[in-house]
Amino acid sequence: MEIRLVSGTVEMLVMEVLSAGASYGYQIGQTVLERSQSLFELKEGSLYPALHKLEREGVLESYWTEHDGRRRKYYRLTANGLKDLERRRAEWQALARGVNGVLGLSGSAS
Repeated sequence: MEIRLVSGTVEMLVMEVLSAGASYGYQIGQTVLERSQSLFELKEGSLYPALHKLEREGVLESYWTEHDGRRRKYYRLTANGLKDLERRRAEWQALARGVNGVLGLSGSAS
């Protein structure tokens, strides 16, 4: 499924995964895939640019660590990132309510 329908969706999904704790790129992608029931597959071409963009914006920070003899770059949300995620969640819920209203779907998307 095309998740670029709404600007910032990839970034919001990445931030949501990281709200549970630090993780590295591949694992972030796998978590999104699992939680979306295989609906959203974040490929390298969208995942890593999103991670780098969020880091430049100051909502993520990264650090390197060694795991099983391999270096991995981990990402975690900053305090500003947690605040920004709350804002993005609220915007998403409002968008979903609006779209559902236009489509005539009952109930809310929250």
